[in-house]
Amino acid sequence: MIYNYKVKDTNGEMASLDEYKGKVLLVVNTATGCGFTPQYEGLQKLYDKYKDRGFEILDFPCNQFFNQAPGDDEEIKSFCTLNYGTTFRRFSKIDVNGEGADPIYKYLRTEAPEADEDDKSKELYDFLSSKGFNTSGDEIKWNFTKFLINK
Repeated sequence: MIYNYKVKDTNGEMASLDEYKGKVLLVVNTATGCGFTPQYEGLQKLYDKYKDRGFEILDFPCNQFFNQAPGDDEEIKSFCTLNYGTTFRRFSKIDVNGEGADPIYKYLRTEAPEADEDDKSKELYDFLSSKGFNTSGDEIKWNFTKFLINK
């Protein structure tokens, strides 16, 4: 279960995901220099609308996709706060793929079914494949991949 994991917060402390039992979670790997970065605005609106009803967003910055999250934890926090007013929970930067992938993402990748490929996904996957990224299997394909976890 996801609640058995501990992750490093932006203060360098280990935080247990057990505190989120009974809540709906949206887990997302983010980047501050990506074409999808403006999604922070929509994520914040979603959080504002549902946070009082047991909804949490868990933000995991990741620099694995073209180095689009180059800052340290404090720089990422400042960027998100100043540009998008984010108040949802952010954790320390992690890897989501490969041998160094954080255990929480190893778990999520094996437990969640891969989404059906639509035309927009195909365009993205074709582009990523042309740049040498693995777009098959359970690896995270790009920034702002989301996992919705029910109560």
